[in-house]
Amino acid sequence: MVSDDQSDDSDQKDAVEENETEERSETETLLEAVNALTQENSDLKDQYLRKHAEFENFRKRMAREKAESVKYGNQELLKDLIEVIDNFDRAIKSSKDSQDFNSFKEGISMIEQQFTGMLESKWSLKKMETEGLEYDPNAHEALMMEESSDIQVPTVLEDFQAGYTLYDRVLRPAKVKVGKPVAPAADKKEESED
Repeated sequence: MVSDDQSDDSDQKDAVEENETEERSETETLLEAVNALTQENSDLKDQYLRKHAEFENFRKRMAREKAESVKYGNQELLKDLIEVIDNFDRAIKSSKDSQDFNSFKEGISMIEQQFTGMLESKWSLKKMETEGLEYDPNAHEALMMEESSDIQVPTVLEDFQAGYTLYDRVLRPAKVKVGKPVAPAADKKEESED
């Protein structure tokens, strides 16, 4: 009986040891998984912090570049304007030395041509041609109206102040005098009867 009891005890001990070994193995596996996930979490957190820092640096750099672009955006235009200023200075100095009004007038005219030519060719700023064209309220500001029998549609008769376009956008409308067609005689009779 003792031997049966010992055999049962031995079997139980073996079973308990086997269960403990399995539990230890399972616990070790779970601990390894937890450690691996903790490491992965740490790596992902580190990557996130790096990407966040990179993005913040990028955002700050873009803000700096934008501010600099706004600050120095007119640099090329101003360089071109300096040449025009130099020509005005030369014309003024020349007029002090000489009393010839015609040469002064010619010099000013040449400066104006240089200036408008530079603005048109390099900066796409164009002076609008208006006289004789059909009136366009998007491009013209009518300061005066005058009836005319010579025209069929509202037409610009006189340009008081030039208008300018930048590419296809009106920068400043031209201030103009507009001619409107004379109303037919039948319309005038109806108006006088009313």
